[in-house]
Amino acid sequence: MDRAKRGECPGRVPPPCPRCEGQLDNLAYSYLLGLYLGDGHIVQNRSMRVPSLSVFCADAHPGLMDQCEQAMRSVFPGNSVCRVRRKGCHEVKLSSRHLWCLFPQHGSGKKHERPIVLEPWQEAIVHAHPWEFVRGLIHSDGCRITNWTTRVIAGERKRYEYPRYFFTNASDDIRKLFTDTCDALGIEWTHCTRNGNPYNISVAKKTHVALLDAHIGPKY
Repeated sequence: MDRAKRGECPGRVPPPCPRCEGQLDNLAYSYLLGLYLGDGHIVQNRSMRVPSLSVFCADAHPGLMDQCEQAMRSVFPGNSVCRVRRKGCHEVKLSSRHLWCLFPQHGSGKKHERPIVLEPWQEAIVHAHPWEFVRGLIHSDGCRITNWTTRVIAGERKRYEYPRYFFTNASDDIRKLFTDTCDALGIEWTHCTRNGNPYNISVAKKTHVALLDAHIGPKY
């Protein structure tokens, strides 16, 4: 251990921390942070010397999977990224000693059962790259769907369809991060309570849906 501290041990030198010792790709990090808060988790069990970050991506969205992998490679340029096949999805995964530094929101238990608060440096990145953060959240826990309703036009009831975005998360804190960022971007949203649970955030106004389409669009 003494020789290792002096850098005298042979072998591969661990990659530096992207934030503390390197140049963090803030654009990619803002997107990856959104993915992590939605469908990501960090684990380190007894058999693992280094913690790992995993983001689960459905096989129905190979483009999203590619973007997730690219974001991981951009944020952690010195680390390897792999894909682990799961039922109906792939686990996009990397291992790094510096995950605790990059994702201080990690903790024991489920995210919606503990406070999720961004550090000041994370808030600064989200403020600088809000669209990437919203895109990561929607790519993980959101969707773009086509809603429909009926209207009476000239005495005849007709079917009317319109696009709509949803963001669904059981964590009050994560939903607030989403809505606060939408407020900063001028995106109007509403709560959509289902079965008594206020887990859904809806964006349905035509102009605001068009704005989300311009920056996010459907998953692919």
